[in-house]
Amino acid sequence: MRCVIARFPFDLTKSGVLESMKGIKPELVTGDSVIIGRRAYPAKQVGQVITRQDRRDFSAGEVLRAMTRLGFTCRGLPDADAPGLTPVQQASAMLSTPVAV
Repeated sequence: MRCVIARFPFDLTKSGVLESMKGIKPELVTGDSVIIGRRAYPAKQVGQVITRQDRRDFSAGEVLRAMTRLGFTCRGLPDADAPGLTPVQQASAMLSTPVAV
């Protein structure tokens, strides 16, 4: 599949990405990530390996779009504006009976 990353076209396949990432140790995930095999890799690390470009040349969003189109599971950053719920509030929300805070 033809994907554009950092203004350069790449012909990527799922098997090609799997082969490229074989033997690569995942770095610590602190943001957007791509699940390849049973491992979670930072999106920028995946982009660097498959494109052989510097991480500053592309965005994590470009990599996430390409990997999603190839069928990989991608995870973004959690929404920082979403309020954290206590376990009681989560259980209450699942039961559809809101609890006063």
